[in-house]
Amino acid sequence: MVVPEITAIIPVFNDRSALERAIPESLKVLSTITENFEVIVAEDGSSDGSAEFVREYETKSSHVKLLHSDIRQGRGTALNRAIRKARGSIVCYYDVDLATDMKHLSELIDSIRKGADISTGSRLLPGSDIRRSEGREIASRSYNFLVRHILGSHLFDHQCGFKAFNKAHIIPLLPSIRSNHWFWDTELLVRAQRKGYTVTEFPVRWRAGKGTTVRIKDVFSMGSSILRLWWQIHVSED
Repeated sequence: MVVPEITAIIPVFNDRSALERAIPESLKVLSTITENFEVIVAEDGSSDGSAEFVREYETKSSHVKLLHSDIRQGRGTALNRAIRKARGSIVCYYDVDLATDMKHLSELIDSIRKGADISTGSRLLPGSDIRRSEGREIASRSYNFLVRHILGSHLFDHQCGFKAFNKAHIIPLLPSIRSNHWFWDTELLVRAQRKGYTVTEFPVRWRAGKGTTVRIKDVFSMGSSILRLWWQIHVSED
């Protein structure tokens, strides 16, 4: 069996309709980058038929793999699990709604091929082309400002769901990440920078997915997560 060079992970929770586009588009784009790849759908306790859809797709393509959980564990836990299961030396993940234009996938992968430990798309760099509501824009910029100034990150966008890793280098970092949901991305990037990892960030074309909203409780939760990580890094782990 040929060992894939690239593993692409798609985290999924009740995203049956989005998968109808995400899987074939993934196969199409990845096949232009390498012949040796796999697509792992990290399905996290869905109840809308997502798992059944992927199982059916597995019979059509040897590149597609389902990683199912009977109960919802959280996006971060699903990604941790999928990264460990990945067979590729380069592991990437992106959101199932393909909010980040897939034309950037080759650039994401090439950054790792050229020696970066982590590569991430950014919606907040000069040259980024994004469309979203004013409320989401303000919330995102405020959040990332706090991450940079409280947690000392040098990056501009921590939550863009479009990242790639050198698997051999990222695996040792995973046990230190405590977040099991949306803060996972930020915690990984902050801890990686503190360890001296090489992280590249580049502008992307990004469009907000349908039905995505910013809730007040989400804003407070993310703010609390920033302070909790600061405490872990500077107090409890010293």
